[in-house]
Amino acid sequence: MNADFTDITNGIYRTIETWEPVLTDLPIDTIGERKNKQSRTVKQILGHLVDSASNNHQRMVRLQYNRYLEFPDYRQDNDLWIVVQDYQHADWINLVQLWKFYNLHIIHVIKSVDNTKLNNYWNDFEGSRVSLNDMINGYLFHLNFHLNEIEELIE
Repeated sequence: MNADFTDITNGIYRTIETWEPVLTDLPIDTIGERKNKQSRTVKQILGHLVDSASNNHQRMVRLQYNRYLEFPDYRQDNDLWIVVQDYQHADWINLVQLWKFYNLHIIHVIKSVDNTKLNNYWNDFEGSRVSLNDMINGYLFHLNFHLNEIEELIE
């Protein structure tokens, strides 16, 4: 690994190990009916985490061969992504596995990142610069933030 993101990659891996069996064993009514304060079900929250992995993966890869990028807005549109992809009716086991394997791949990408590109950045929809380094360092926090929402719904 070029940069020292060991805590991040180990944290993502531990999160997967901890959460995969918990998610897999959840009852149907828990994953499809209980809603958080954003009116998202457990299925929709996990779908959002798949979308986050997808968007961050693209940024992590593209920022290693582009110094600067503009990306379409995702933060304001993430509820639309959830609806358009119909996570509410997705097969739960497939969704859990997609979340797991996408995050395992994110670990691989982070471990392979070119540390000379860590200052490359993209602008978010508010015009704020987000460096590759900051994005990688914030990934685990975002993952855990939404898993904590799921934890609140299943307790």
